[in-house]
Amino acid sequence: MKGFSRLFKYIRPYWPYLVGFTFLTLLGTLFSVLSLTMVIPFLQILFDQVSPPQTQPEFAWEMNTLLDILYFKLGTSLGTVTKTGLLATICVGLVGMFLLKNLCNYFALHLIAPLRSGAIHDLRKQAFHHLMDLPLSYFGRQKKGDIMTRVSGDVLEVEWSIMNSVVSLLKDPITVLAFLIAMLVMNYQLTLFTLAMLPVSALIIGKVAKTLKKASFHGQSILSDLNVLTEESLGGIRIIKAFRAETHQKNKFDALNAQSLTLGNKIFRRRSLSSPLSEFIGSIVIAVVMWFGGNIVLDGALDPKAFITYIAMFSQVISPAKAVATTYYNMQKGVASLNRIEGVLDEPNPIQNPINPAPFQGFKKSIEFKDVSFAYGKQNVLNHINLSIEKGKTIALVGPSGGGKSTLADLIPRFYDPQNGLVLMDGVDIKTLALEDLRKCIGMVPQQPVLFHDSVAHNIAYADPNPDIGRVIQCAKMAHAHDFISGLEQGYETSIGDLGNRLSGGQKQRLAIARALYKDPPLLILDEATSALDSESEQLVQQALDKLMENRTSLVIAHRLSTILHADEIVYLENGIIHEQGNHQSLLNMGGKYRQLFDVQFKAGNYTNHG
Repeated sequence: MKGFSRLFKYIRPYWPYLVGFTFLTLLGTLFSVLSLTMVIPFLQILFDQVSPPQTQPEFAWEMNTLLDILYFKLGTSLGTVTKTGLLATICVGLVGMFLLKNLCNYFALHLIAPLRSGAIHDLRKQAFHHLMDLPLSYFGRQKKGDIMTRVSGDVLEVEWSIMNSVVSLLKDPITVLAFLIAMLVMNYQLTLFTLAMLPVSALIIGKVAKTLKKASFHGQSILSDLNVLTEESLGGIRIIKAFRAETHQKNKFDALNAQSLTLGNKIFRRRSLSSPLSEFIGSIVIAVVMWFGGNIVLDGALDPKAFITYIAMFSQVISPAKAVATTYYNMQKGVASLNRIEGVLDEPNPIQNPINPAPFQGFKKSIEFKDVSFAYGKQNVLNHINLSIEKGKTIALVGPSGGGKSTLADLIPRFYDPQNGLVLMDGVDIKTLALEDLRKCIGMVPQQPVLFHDSVAHNIAYADPNPDIGRVIQCAKMAHAHDFISGLEQGYETSIGDLGNRLSGGQKQRLAIARALYKDPPLLILDEATSALDSESEQLVQQALDKLMENRTSLVIAHRLSTILHADEIVYLENGIIHEQGNHQSLLNMGGKYRQLFDVQFKAGNYTNHG
């Protein structure tokens, strides 16, 4: 199983705990074997059920010889103590054996705790870290609810189904092995016969467990769909209510929930089958062993006392063997979840940091696109783009939706890499620059501002481990946000809620601008930063943007031409092709696509006022 091999990778750093656990488990099992094998002979000689030999037999790895040696030693000791004293010694020794056994078990569990918790901690950490490193293209293909299920619900299932079973997985086989070795010493023919029956038992249990794994994988997929639907419903609750679609969403949820119920019952019933099935198979094995061993005793080839001791020891194997079978069942559900987590961990990341990045001296001259082409799958979005953005200039991208404006901007911070052509910063291919160096000189203000469930101050100083509150306030003032922030109940320490839902659209956008001001990047990307605002909010945000763009290089994506009339250069992009470029007046004089767009947005005859 590939899933188990990955899990062992997380267990490997904790190998000292594993070694200590194994040692203590072996020691505890030894005390358990001794407490059982020693008591019966002690009691037999104490109650005169066996006559000890007069001379010590020669040592041999054979059950009867070992018992005779033990009987001789006990018989010798009877000459120095009374039977009452020997009985007291047996009782104290038995309690001592069980005390040592349970102390070993306790400290073994104490040692294994960091392994269980640490492996899950590392798995969850790597899954999240890998998600943060994956490119935007991955998130465009996946459902957010499904991703959330994989890094939370599936990891939790691995913890419950696999890591909670790791004690049984490590301890019970050791117990079974220890008793089997003792049984081999007692009578190897009978033990080999017993071992020959185990593969048949394992085959039956494995068949049922395989169906459980398949059902569990399907169950996690349905749970993922439920999370996707819930996340979409919460995010789109306004539209759902506006279209009176509550019943529609409820019916979709109920259908998936019913599938989850049916499959959950199926999984529970198959998992519940593990205990009775393994116990029934165990009873068959015991019966066959008793029949086979009883015949050996009847034939005189095995001492009845040894056979009784053998059966007593074999009974001690049944419980841990049953636990191993139950653990195997339980782990199948965890393996299904582990395979789903692998889907995230094995996702390749095409946006890689260079092994030996080029020296970076900051953005000094220009950003240049040289014959750049890009496609999402088979759909071409950009075709042979050649464009230069000089430092200190404001370049505006205009044109119809779907023309490739946002994609062109996303190539600069390497959210995507072009299939053909180069993107250069100061003449250096940005693929050769360290991602951290490249992105630290870029600031972004998107159309829909992304804010976090945190205070106003921490949203403005986002990702700064030691935020400067004075600078936070200064940036808020420059973004025309200080007045409304001061009116909040706790000012800059006010929590703005999930995605900033306690703020209006204009307030969110001004916080996003303040965040960009706090970062103070030399290069700005503004993606339709005012298109979703009312006139009053747009005016405030535009003033904040003007302040933000001072002395910076700016790439502005705009639908409202009124916001970019004074740009140094305007690029008209349609179907991934640059059709026109120049300043506002030159494009008007050209009388092409830009002029047509301008005439649509401004009344005929008034456009000259904007020249």
